[in-house]
Amino acid sequence: AMRYQPRLRDGQVAPLPWPVAMYRKLNHTVWPLEDGTSQRVVILEKFLLFVAFLIFSLHNEVDFHYVVANRKDIDKMLTGAPTYLVLVEIQIRAFEMAVRKDDFKRLLQKFYADIYVSEQSQPLLFSRIQKMMLATRLNSVAYLLALLNFSLVPVQNIIYHRRDMLYQQVYLFDNTKLYFFLPLICMNYWVGIIITTMLFGELNVMGELMTHLNTRYVLLRSDLNKICDCLLKEANHTEISALYRRALINIIRRNVALNQFGEEMEKEFSFRIFIMFSFSAVLLCVMGFKAYTNPAANIVYIIWFMAKFCELLAFGMLGSILYATTDELSTMYYSCNWEQIVYRSSNTNENVLLMKLVYQAIQINSRPFFLTGLKYFRVTLVAVLKVIYDNCFIILISMENFLDYT
Repeated sequence: AMRYQPRLRDGQVAPLPWPVAMYRKLNHTVWPLEDGTSQRVVILEKFLLFVAFLIFSLHNEVDFHYVVANRKDIDKMLTGAPTYLVLVEIQIRAFEMAVRKDDFKRLLQKFYADIYVSEQSQPLLFSRIQKMMLATRLNSVAYLLALLNFSLVPVQNIIYHRRDMLYQQVYLFDNTKLYFFLPLICMNYWVGIIITTMLFGELNVMGELMTHLNTRYVLLRSDLNKICDCLLKEANHTEISALYRRALINIIRRNVALNQFGEEMEKEFSFRIFIMFSFSAVLLCVMGFKAYTNPAANIVYIIWFMAKFCELLAFGMLGSILYATTDELSTMYYSCNWEQIVYRSSNTNENVLLMKLVYQAIQINSRPFFLTGLKYFRVTLVAVLKVIYDNCFIILISMENFLDYT
């Protein structure tokens, strides 16, 4: 109840897709608190974040210790490398987000108040949004399956009378003693839930923001065309240009508000996108190599590889859709039949003002919108395919060297 619940402009609770709902319910490290939460709860929240950071740091150390301890055995080292890499990635992303929870909450508040397209208002466009988000939903299932594979370790422990941890870890003390093992295995589960919900939760949040923003741009274009058609049919010659200019000013204001929201999205997610893509490049290499060398023994890495692969493709696809839509905005204003309005109008001064306004609108939208990773790369399908292509090349070289070595 203390976790922030997104609400629409009319105060109704916003419907959350199931991955985002899980993200809100299970990942307390990143999801903000409700407005008006008591000071005692805020202090408790900060204390829990500190404890969470210590738990992540402990896992960071024991995972890294495993990698270092097996540095002379490349196969064992690479077995522990993926969990260590994703742990470091999520620790950076999650706790960077944790210290800026209020910024994230303000972005969500603005999104659900001004950008979100409800099913009641636009059923066809809402259905299209759900189809666009289908890949991210499937990706969420893949990540949950990967977590389930790790969660089978306790069952194997019971069957084979072992006390293995969920992940490949080396402790500086005897972690098989029951009073150490039980709290540590619970921490393993907790870290796994935080990592998994962060991986698919933030992807779905960004996807929701991008698809609904894209739909708002589509509605903008539709409204502009309707205004022109309506005025050409009904308005008289002396007022048509002034009426169209006033309507165009409202359209441009909406356009600027959407652009500003896009800039806020870029500010919120740019660093975490950079971290995500940077670690994804290495993870794909390591997991692809493990899946190739011993597929039967590395089912979890195959599932994880496919989840990461689909995550990047889905994210890149959504980025490309938004890029293509905003790239057409300047053309939208140029081809909005303003010349027919000028032709029909008998008011020369208004015609000049209208043409200047159209020119300003084209200038405002001269650059399409795209999310970036700290301005180093754009989030588009082309950028994602380049990352995948480069990693496939590295994997092939690694496989060739491994085969020569063996």
